[in-house]
Amino acid sequence: MKFIKKLFATIIAALTLSTSASAEKFSTVMHKLDVYSQDSGGTLIFSDSPEYVRKNGILYTDTVSGDARILFYHLNDTGVRKRFAIIFENTADGENVINITRGGLCAPNRNYFSVGKITQTMYMENDFTDRIELRQNERRVYQPYDDYFLLKPGQLIHGVCDFTATKPVRIFLMMYPENLDALAFLNYAPILPKDEYRLRGTFKHMNRTLTLKRPYNCQTDGLGYILIGDNVNDPFKRGIDATDGSEVVNYGNYGINYTLNFRMKFPTRFCLSPLGGHYAGALRYKYFGNSGVIQTPDSRLYFGDRTPPEPPHVAQARVEGISLMTDGTELSELGSYRGQVSFEYSPPGASNLPVNIILMPKE
Repeated sequence: MKFIKKLFATIIAALTLSTSASAEKFSTVMHKLDVYSQDSGGTLIFSDSPEYVRKNGILYTDTVSGDARILFYHLNDTGVRKRFAIIFENTADGENVINITRGGLCAPNRNYFSVGKITQTMYMENDFTDRIELRQNERRVYQPYDDYFLLKPGQLIHGVCDFTATKPVRIFLMMYPENLDALAFLNYAPILPKDEYRLRGTFKHMNRTLTLKRPYNCQTDGLGYILIGDNVNDPFKRGIDATDGSEVVNYGNYGINYTLNFRMKFPTRFCLSPLGGHYAGALRYKYFGNSGVIQTPDSRLYFGDRTPPEPPHVAQARVEGISLMTDGTELSELGSYRGQVSFEYSPPGASNLPVNIILMPKE
């Protein structure tokens, strides 16, 4: 224990020296707050590989039932227009009903951060529902906004939807020629190989809840933070690529929906701070019966580009439980709350992880 305390003291001294080049600069020590973590919910179908699609074919496919979520992120990397399709196939006996409970989708765009932020904002606003009825063995193309599924060269399509299927249903995510019928092409469409990043797969328990182990007291605890998406304090999900049976890792936990629960003894200010680079997203707060969506950041499209890269000892200290707020720390305001508050959060497409959720005195 004495060695650990001495190590932390050395790290803090090194961090402070590295951020005190002038009298105008400041640094404030922050301490990592302990949380309980629990995974729950249905199945995530995640399709982001190949991200840059150069051939026609099936991007991902698997069969699910019950509660599920689809998240897709693909770019038309050809010289001609292409269509993207979600196809549901009823693989069970009798009729199958699919209820879309929420969703987010942006019109195809070449601005990755705009696509990610608009899609997540729409999903967090939670005002999209739909219903699909499938006869036995029936296949149906699902394109709720037809124009949104036609991609010009270089455009990105990104969407997410939650649904419940009464019986097993097979999902196909596909890129195909503009002038062909999707269902006809599906009969002979090849399954495209994943790229080197391997960001696709089927993942159990699509939701994660993080809850503070004890109420936060800004008067005695000082500045505190919780880490999301660092693969140490918040591990990445592991799943299976159903197209070949290989194990895959969801680097960044994209498509995982977080509930962040906080209790505070005094009025507390919350901020989100990006640590991995460019970041553009949205989250939802729930506070004493009120709720709303907050864009992160709310004053411009993205942030995180002004934060200098962390030296290795700084990154390691943050993982171990000590971090610094300096005059170079970029913050997006999440509001001030007292008593208890919860946030609904999901890593946004095109953005970099990890992030800190920072708690500090309201003043």
